[in-house]
Amino acid sequence: MSEQNIQEQVIAALKTVQDPDLHKNIVSLGFVKNMKVEGGSVAFDVELTTPACPVKEQLRNECETKVKAIPGVTEVKVNMTAEVRAAQHSQPILTGVKNIIAVASGKGGVGKSTVSVNLAAALQMSGAKVGLMDADIYGPSIPQMMGIPITPPKAGKDNKFYPHEKHGIKVVSAAFLSKEGQPLMLRGPMLGGIIQQFLQNVEWGELDYLIIDLPPGTGDVQLTLTQKAPLSGAVVVTTPQQVSLIDAEKAVRMFESVKVPMLGIVENMSYFICDGCDKKHNIFKSGGGKSMAEKFKIPFLGETPILSGVVDGGDNGMPITFQDTESPATKAFQSVAGQVAAQLSIIQAGSEQTETTFEMAWKE
Repeated sequence: MSEQNIQEQVIAALKTVQDPDLHKNIVSLGFVKNMKVEGGSVAFDVELTTPACPVKEQLRNECETKVKAIPGVTEVKVNMTAEVRAAQHSQPILTGVKNIIAVASGKGGVGKSTVSVNLAAALQMSGAKVGLMDADIYGPSIPQMMGIPITPPKAGKDNKFYPHEKHGIKVVSAAFLSKEGQPLMLRGPMLGGIIQQFLQNVEWGELDYLIIDLPPGTGDVQLTLTQKAPLSGAVVVTTPQQVSLIDAEKAVRMFESVKVPMLGIVENMSYFICDGCDKKHNIFKSGGGKSMAEKFKIPFLGETPILSGVVDGGDNGMPITFQDTESPATKAFQSVAGQVAAQLSIIQAGSEQTETTFEMAWKE
């Protein structure tokens, strides 16, 4: 069989490989690139829309299995790559940032900042370029959780400044605008001014994802961000018990009212795993986050546990996701990050063409 015939059969085989999130085959999606056929050896790239893709290995295995089954193919090399695609928006700010994700909660005390930090960490560990904006003006905890000293940011040109960087993540926080331990005593209009600075005066550079840790509630800061920032989507954090769900629903309704896509619900502190028994204990009840997601018909992104390592990581400035890759908490946050990235890809795929130049070339 000629190399050209093998190529044609490889393309036909790969058209049967479906992305389970986007519900299209990987050839039509433009994922298949740089194909080379030499004798019976076939090599190609599969370029996904995010390095945090939760089905990456599933797609790799399916590609290898189906291509190896083609007569004349003796070797298959599948190189999994990723190119994060930018959300479509018309606002001329943060143009180097491909996706902006707001993390919110209806009330304090649900671990929203913990989710923000570990979501950023999981995305960074997957290979993405990540930034983290601490927009919780009155209670900025991100510097502590990331292990960043309270020091002024480095100044740039034209009244701009550079974010701090730690663990490979670029970080901006209101805590850097005052002395350590001193509160920021600001009225509503001044809050909007700080947020405006974070959006317009920070040299973020090129980022795949910017995570914005919002303050709890639905007040001035949240409204300023939803009006000024080109948000790609929002994540709402809750805990399982009813008192948390009541307030989390308000956050969901806020994003719906301002037309920000809901990426989904995270149920934090969902369960506890005791030492030695390896059993899940639902100390705050269970299932609340999933039921709320079903009520609003939005994705349920997953459950994350309450463990001492998560707390220690936040106190010590080394998030659990970086510190212990085998922890059940790390695996839970990695799963949530994959689901968040997948939901962004689903939203973006809705506005893209279903047929690529690559596929059309094979029809000619």
